[in-house]
Amino acid sequence: MRVQFSGPSDPLGREPGDALTGPGRGSRPILARVGRVADQLPTRALGRSGPEVSALGLGCNQLGRTVDRDGARELVAECDALGVNLVDTADTYGEAGTSELFLGAALAGRRDRFVVATKFGMELSGIEGVPDVPRGSREYIRWAIEGSLRRLDTDHIDLYQYHRPDGVTPLEETLGALNELVEDGRVRFIGCSNFTAEQVDEAARIADRNGWAGFVSLQNQYSLLNREIEAEVVPACERHGLGILPYFPLARGLLTGKYRRGEAGPAGTRLSARGEVADARTFDVLDSLERYAEERGVSLLEVAIGGLAAQPAVGSVIAGATRPDQIAGNARAARWIPSEDDMRALDEIVPRG
Repeated sequence: MRVQFSGPSDPLGREPGDALTGPGRGSRPILARVGRVADQLPTRALGRSGPEVSALGLGCNQLGRTVDRDGARELVAECDALGVNLVDTADTYGEAGTSELFLGAALAGRRDRFVVATKFGMELSGIEGVPDVPRGSREYIRWAIEGSLRRLDTDHIDLYQYHRPDGVTPLEETLGALNELVEDGRVRFIGCSNFTAEQVDEAARIADRNGWAGFVSLQNQYSLLNREIEAEVVPACERHGLGILPYFPLARGLLTGKYRRGEAGPAGTRLSARGEVADARTFDVLDSLERYAEERGVSLLEVAIGGLAAQPAVGSVIAGATRPDQIAGNARAARWIPSEDDMRALDEIVPRG
Protein backbone atom coordinates (compact mmCIF):
# COMPACT_ATOMS: atom_id res chain seq x y z
CA MET A 1 0.00 0.00 0.00
CA ARG A 2 1.52 3.28 -1.08
CA VAL A 3 -0.39 6.38 -0.03
CA GLN A 4 0.14 9.63 -1.90
CA PHE A 5 -0.87 12.89 -0.26
CA SER A 6 -1.69 15.86 -2.44
CA GLY A 7 -2.99 18.22 0.22
CA PRO A 8 -4.71 18.47 3.58
CA SER A 9 -7.63 16.26 2.55
CA ASP A 10 -7.86 12.78 4.00
CA PRO A 11 -6.05 10.07 1.99
CA LEU A 12 -9.03 7.74 2.37
CA GLY A 13 -11.66 10.28 1.39
CA ARG A 14 -13.01 10.90 4.91
CA GLU A 15 -14.10 14.24 6.24
CA PRO A 16 -12.87 15.48 9.64
CA GLY A 17 -14.61 13.72 12.49
CA ASP A 18 -16.00 10.89 10.32
CA ALA A 19 -16.15 7.41 11.76
CA LEU A 20 -13.33 5.21 10.56
CA THR A 21 -14.32 3.28 7.48
CA GLY A 22 -12.30 1.63 4.81
CA PRO A 23 -13.44 2.46 1.29
CA GLY A 24 -11.50 0.56 -1.31
CA ARG A 25 -9.96 -1.72 1.30
CA GLY A 26 -11.45 -4.98 0.06
CA SER A 27 -13.69 -7.29 2.06
CA ARG A 28 -11.79 -7.23 5.35
CA PRO A 29 -14.18 -5.98 8.05
CA ILE A 30 -13.36 -2.82 9.95
CA LEU A 31 -12.95 -3.52 13.66
CA ALA A 32 -15.21 -2.16 16.34
CA ARG A 33 -13.94 0.20 19.07
CA VAL A 34 -11.25 1.74 16.93
CA GLY A 35 -9.84 5.24 17.11
CA ARG A 36 -11.06 8.44 15.54
CA VAL A 37 -9.75 11.30 13.45
CA ALA A 38 -9.81 14.61 15.34
CA ASP A 39 -11.34 17.66 13.67
CA GLN A 40 -8.18 19.67 14.31
CA LEU A 41 -4.55 18.94 15.02
CA PRO A 42 -4.33 18.27 18.78
CA THR A 43 -2.15 20.35 21.06
CA ARG A 44 -0.77 19.56 24.49
CA ALA A 45 1.67 20.93 27.05
CA LEU A 46 5.26 19.87 26.46
CA GLY A 47 6.04 17.98 29.63
CA ARG A 48 4.98 19.17 33.06
CA SER A 49 5.89 22.83 32.61
CA GLY A 50 6.74 23.48 28.97
CA PRO A 51 4.93 25.42 26.24
CA GLU A 52 1.75 24.33 24.45
CA VAL A 53 2.74 22.49 21.28
CA SER A 54 0.99 20.79 18.39
CA ALA A 55 1.06 16.98 18.27
CA LEU A 56 3.17 17.31 15.12
CA GLY A 57 6.30 19.43 14.82
CA LEU A 58 8.26 20.34 11.72
CA GLY A 59 11.84 19.07 11.68
CA CYS A 60 13.97 21.60 9.81
CA ASN A 61 17.08 19.52 9.12
CA GLN A 62 16.55 19.81 5.35
CA LEU A 63 16.40 23.62 5.35
CA GLY A 64 19.64 24.84 3.80
CA ARG A 65 20.25 21.43 2.24
CA THR A 66 17.45 20.27 -0.07
CA VAL A 67 15.11 23.16 0.85
CA ASP A 68 16.04 26.72 -0.14
CA ARG A 69 14.87 30.02 1.34
CA ASP A 70 11.66 30.16 -0.72
CA GLY A 71 10.93 26.53 0.05
CA ALA A 72 11.31 27.24 3.76
CA ARG A 73 8.69 29.99 3.50
CA GLU A 74 6.28 27.57 1.83
CA LEU A 75 6.80 24.98 4.56
CA VAL A 76 6.27 27.47 7.38
CA ALA A 77 3.16 28.89 5.67
CA GLU A 78 1.73 25.37 5.45
CA CYS A 79 2.47 24.77 9.12
CA ASP A 80 0.71 28.03 10.00
CA ALA A 81 -2.35 27.05 7.97
CA LEU A 82 -2.60 23.59 9.56
CA GLY A 83 -1.89 24.49 13.18
CA VAL A 84 1.62 23.00 13.33
CA ASN A 85 3.14 25.45 15.80
CA LEU A 86 6.43 23.73 16.73
CA VAL A 87 9.42 24.17 14.41
CA ASP A 88 12.63 22.43 15.39
CA THR A 89 16.06 23.25 14.01
CA ALA A 90 19.71 23.30 15.14
CA ASP A 91 22.77 25.44 14.58
CA THR A 92 24.38 22.48 12.81
CA TYR A 93 21.55 21.98 10.27
CA GLY A 94 22.28 23.22 6.76
CA GLU A 95 25.58 24.68 5.64
CA ALA A 96 26.91 27.41 7.93
CA GLY A 97 23.70 27.68 9.95
CA THR A 98 21.42 28.13 6.94
CA SER A 99 18.57 26.12 8.48
CA GLU A 100 18.25 28.68 11.28
CA LEU A 101 18.76 31.52 8.81
CA PHE A 102 16.05 30.33 6.39
CA LEU A 103 13.67 29.52 9.24
CA GLY A 104 14.10 32.97 10.75
CA ALA A 105 13.28 34.61 7.43
CA ALA A 106 10.25 32.34 6.94
CA LEU A 107 8.88 33.26 10.37
CA ALA A 108 8.81 36.99 9.59
CA GLY A 109 5.36 38.36 10.39
CA ARG A 110 4.23 35.18 12.19
CA ARG A 111 6.89 34.58 14.84
CA ASP A 112 4.44 34.91 17.73
CA ARG A 113 2.35 31.98 16.45
CA PHE A 114 5.22 29.51 16.67
CA VAL A 115 7.24 27.71 19.30
CA VAL A 116 10.77 27.99 17.94
CA ALA A 117 13.17 25.27 19.07
CA THR A 118 16.83 25.03 18.22
CA LYS A 119 19.83 23.11 19.48
CA PHE A 120 23.51 23.61 20.24
CA GLY A 121 26.36 21.27 21.02
CA MET A 122 27.21 19.43 17.80
CA GLU A 123 30.20 20.09 15.55
CA LEU A 124 29.61 23.09 13.30
CA SER A 125 30.59 23.48 9.64
CA GLY A 126 31.20 26.74 7.83
CA ILE A 127 30.64 29.00 10.85
CA GLU A 128 33.51 31.28 11.81
CA GLY A 129 34.79 32.01 15.29
CA VAL A 130 33.79 28.73 16.95
CA PRO A 131 35.52 28.77 20.34
CA ASP A 132 37.96 25.95 21.00
CA VAL A 133 36.25 24.80 24.19
CA PRO A 134 33.93 21.90 25.06
CA ARG A 135 30.49 22.37 23.51
CA GLY A 136 28.67 22.01 26.82
CA SER A 137 30.74 24.67 28.58
CA ARG A 138 29.43 28.04 29.73
CA GLU A 139 31.76 29.86 27.31
CA TYR A 140 30.54 27.85 24.35
CA ILE A 141 26.85 28.17 25.23
CA ARG A 142 27.04 31.94 25.60
CA TRP A 143 28.74 32.13 22.21
CA ALA A 144 26.31 29.70 20.52
CA ILE A 145 23.13 31.43 21.70
CA GLU A 146 24.19 34.72 20.12
CA GLY A 147 24.62 33.09 16.72
CA SER A 148 21.28 31.29 16.87
CA LEU A 149 19.41 34.44 17.93
CA ARG A 150 21.00 36.39 15.08
CA ARG A 151 20.29 33.76 12.42
CA LEU A 152 16.73 33.20 13.62
CA ASP A 153 16.21 36.99 13.73
CA THR A 154 14.54 36.85 17.12
CA ASP A 155 15.15 38.19 20.61
CA HIS A 156 14.42 34.88 22.31
CA ILE A 157 14.33 31.15 21.67
CA ASP A 158 11.36 29.26 23.01
CA LEU A 159 13.13 25.92 23.50
CA TYR A 160 16.93 25.73 23.59
CA GLN A 161 18.19 22.16 23.54
CA TYR A 162 21.54 20.57 24.37
CA HIS A 163 21.98 18.50 21.20
CA ARG A 164 24.28 15.85 22.61
CA PRO A 165 26.36 15.68 25.80
CA ASP A 166 29.98 16.48 25.00
CA GLY A 167 31.26 13.86 27.43
CA VAL A 168 33.62 16.36 29.06
CA THR A 169 31.74 19.25 30.63
CA PRO A 170 30.11 18.63 34.02
CA LEU A 171 26.35 18.75 33.58
CA GLU A 172 26.18 21.26 36.42
CA GLU A 173 28.16 23.78 34.37
CA THR A 174 25.91 23.26 31.34
CA LEU A 175 22.70 23.64 33.33
CA GLY A 176 24.04 26.69 35.15
CA ALA A 177 24.79 28.41 31.85
CA LEU A 178 21.36 27.51 30.44
CA ASN A 179 19.68 28.81 33.60
CA GLU A 180 21.43 32.14 33.08
CA LEU A 181 19.90 32.36 29.60
CA VAL A 182 16.43 31.69 31.03
CA GLU A 183 16.93 34.35 33.69
CA ASP A 184 18.16 36.79 31.02
CA GLY A 185 14.99 36.21 28.97
CA ARG A 186 16.85 35.02 25.89
CA VAL A 187 15.50 31.49 26.36
CA ARG A 188 12.05 30.49 27.63
CA PHE A 189 12.57 26.77 28.18
CA ILE A 190 15.46 24.33 27.95
CA GLY A 191 15.59 20.77 26.70
CA CYS A 192 18.02 17.93 26.11
CA SER A 193 18.63 15.53 23.24
CA ASN A 194 20.28 12.11 22.98
CA PHE A 195 20.38 11.74 26.76
CA THR A 196 20.37 8.49 28.70
CA ALA A 197 18.02 7.84 31.62
CA GLU A 198 20.92 8.38 34.04
CA GLN A 199 21.66 11.78 32.49
CA VAL A 200 17.99 12.79 32.72
CA ASP A 201 17.99 11.83 36.42
CA GLU A 202 21.24 13.68 37.08
CA ALA A 203 20.04 16.84 35.33
CA ALA A 204 16.84 16.87 37.37
CA ARG A 205 18.78 16.49 40.64
CA ILE A 206 21.13 19.33 39.74
CA ALA A 207 18.32 21.70 38.74
CA ASP A 208 16.33 20.91 41.89
CA ARG A 209 19.33 21.30 44.19
CA ASN A 210 20.24 24.71 42.77
CA GLY A 211 16.74 26.04 42.15
CA TRP A 212 17.50 26.34 38.43
CA ALA A 213 15.34 25.90 35.37
CA GLY A 214 15.25 22.24 34.45
CA PHE A 215 14.82 20.45 31.17
CA VAL A 216 11.21 20.36 29.98
CA SER A 217 11.84 18.06 27.02
CA LEU A 218 13.96 15.28 25.62
CA GLN A 219 14.53 14.68 21.92
CA ASN A 220 15.74 11.15 21.17
CA GLN A 221 15.31 8.71 18.32
CA TYR A 222 11.93 7.00 18.73
CA SER A 223 9.54 5.26 16.38
CA LEU A 224 7.24 2.25 16.34
CA LEU A 225 10.18 0.32 14.86
CA ASN A 226 12.60 1.57 17.52
CA ARG A 227 11.05 1.65 20.98
CA GLU A 228 14.27 1.19 22.95
CA ILE A 229 13.87 4.41 24.94
CA GLU A 230 10.68 3.07 26.52
CA ALA A 231 12.71 0.74 28.76
CA GLU A 232 14.53 3.39 30.81
CA VAL A 233 14.51 6.84 29.21
CA VAL A 234 10.73 7.27 29.00
CA PRO A 235 10.23 6.35 32.69
CA ALA A 236 12.95 8.86 33.63
CA CYS A 237 11.18 11.55 31.61
CA GLU A 238 7.90 10.70 33.30
CA ARG A 239 9.53 10.89 36.76
CA HIS A 240 10.82 14.37 36.10
CA GLY A 241 8.07 15.80 33.89
CA LEU A 242 9.92 15.95 30.57
CA GLY A 243 7.92 15.81 27.35
CA ILE A 244 9.38 13.63 24.60
CA LEU A 245 10.03 14.91 21.09
CA PRO A 246 10.71 11.83 18.94
CA TYR A 247 13.00 12.26 15.96
CA PHE A 248 13.12 9.81 13.04
CA PRO A 249 9.48 8.89 13.83
CA LEU A 250 9.09 7.28 10.40
CA ALA A 251 12.22 5.15 10.86
CA ARG A 252 14.03 6.90 7.98
CA GLY A 253 11.01 6.37 5.75
CA LEU A 254 10.30 2.69 6.43
CA LEU A 255 6.95 3.60 8.04
CA THR A 256 5.73 5.62 5.06
CA GLY A 257 4.78 2.59 2.95
CA LYS A 258 7.26 3.54 0.21
CA TYR A 259 9.46 0.48 0.54
CA ARG A 260 8.77 -3.09 -0.52
CA ARG A 261 10.38 -6.37 0.46
CA GLY A 262 13.11 -7.42 -1.96
CA GLU A 263 13.07 -4.11 -3.83
CA ALA A 264 15.44 -1.16 -3.84
CA GLY A 265 14.03 2.08 -2.49
CA PRO A 266 12.33 4.38 -4.99
CA ALA A 267 14.60 6.98 -6.58
CA GLY A 268 15.02 10.08 -4.44
CA THR A 269 14.00 8.43 -1.17
CA ARG A 270 16.22 8.39 1.91
CA LEU A 271 17.13 4.70 1.52
CA SER A 272 17.27 4.59 -2.29
CA ALA A 273 21.01 3.85 -2.34
CA ARG A 274 20.56 0.61 -0.43
CA GLY A 275 20.01 -2.63 -2.33
CA GLU A 276 17.98 -4.07 0.56
CA VAL A 277 16.43 -1.39 2.74
CA ALA A 278 15.55 -3.65 5.69
CA ASP A 279 15.88 -7.23 6.88
CA ALA A 280 13.17 -9.90 6.71
CA ARG A 281 12.13 -9.42 10.34
CA THR A 282 11.56 -5.69 9.84
CA PHE A 283 9.45 -6.33 6.75
CA ASP A 284 7.41 -8.89 8.72
CA VAL A 285 6.63 -6.15 11.24
CA LEU A 286 5.81 -3.68 8.46
CA ASP A 287 3.43 -6.20 6.88
CA SER A 288 1.67 -6.61 10.23
CA LEU A 289 1.41 -2.85 10.64
CA GLU A 290 -0.06 -2.55 7.14
CA ARG A 291 -2.75 -5.10 8.08
CA TYR A 292 -3.35 -3.28 11.37
CA ALA A 293 -3.87 -0.01 9.47
CA GLU A 294 -6.16 -1.66 6.92
CA GLU A 295 -8.36 -3.16 9.64
CA ARG A 296 -8.85 0.32 11.08
CA GLY A 297 -9.42 2.13 7.81
CA VAL A 298 -6.32 4.29 8.18
CA SER A 299 -2.96 4.59 6.45
CA LEU A 300 0.39 3.29 7.67
CA LEU A 301 1.46 6.93 8.05
CA GLU A 302 -1.43 7.56 10.44
CA VAL A 303 -0.43 4.54 12.49
CA ALA A 304 3.22 5.63 12.56
CA ILE A 305 2.60 9.23 13.63
CA GLY A 306 -0.74 9.00 15.44
CA GLY A 307 0.29 5.84 17.26
CA LEU A 308 3.55 7.44 18.39
CA ALA A 309 1.89 10.71 19.43
CA ALA A 310 -0.41 8.66 21.70
CA GLN A 311 2.49 7.12 23.64
CA PRO A 312 3.04 8.24 27.26
CA ALA A 313 5.00 11.47 27.68
CA VAL A 314 5.21 12.25 23.96
CA GLY A 315 4.67 15.96 23.46
CA SER A 316 5.11 16.40 19.72
CA VAL A 317 6.32 14.12 16.93
CA ILE A 318 9.12 15.83 14.99
CA ALA A 319 8.81 14.94 11.31
CA GLY A 320 10.89 16.48 8.55
CA ALA A 321 9.48 17.64 5.23
CA THR A 322 10.71 19.11 1.98
CA ARG A 323 7.29 19.92 0.47
CA PRO A 324 4.07 21.41 1.88
CA ASP A 325 2.03 18.33 0.90
CA GLN A 326 4.24 16.20 3.15
CA ILE A 327 3.40 18.44 6.10
CA ALA A 328 -0.29 18.14 5.23
CA GLY A 329 -0.05 14.36 5.18
CA ASN A 330 1.85 14.26 8.46
CA ALA A 331 -0.62 16.63 10.10
CA ARG A 332 -3.50 14.47 8.99
CA ALA A 333 -1.71 11.45 10.44
CA ALA A 334 -1.23 13.22 13.78
CA ARG A 335 -4.99 13.74 13.97
CA TRP A 336 -5.61 9.99 14.22
CA ILE A 337 -6.28 9.21 17.88
CA PRO A 338 -6.11 5.47 18.57
CA SER A 339 -8.41 3.82 21.09
CA GLU A 340 -7.20 1.78 24.06
CA ASP A 341 -7.92 -1.36 22.04
CA ASP A 342 -5.83 0.03 19.20
CA MET A 343 -2.93 0.70 21.54
CA ARG A 344 -3.02 -2.81 22.99
CA ALA A 345 -3.09 -4.33 19.52
CA LEU A 346 -0.18 -2.12 18.47
CA ASP A 347 1.88 -3.35 21.41
CA GLU A 348 1.30 -6.93 20.28
CA ILE A 349 2.85 -6.16 16.89
CA VAL A 350 5.72 -4.01 18.14
CA PRO A 351 6.22 -4.75 21.85
CA ARG A 352 7.17 -1.91 24.14
CA GLY A 353 10.88 -1.40 24.75
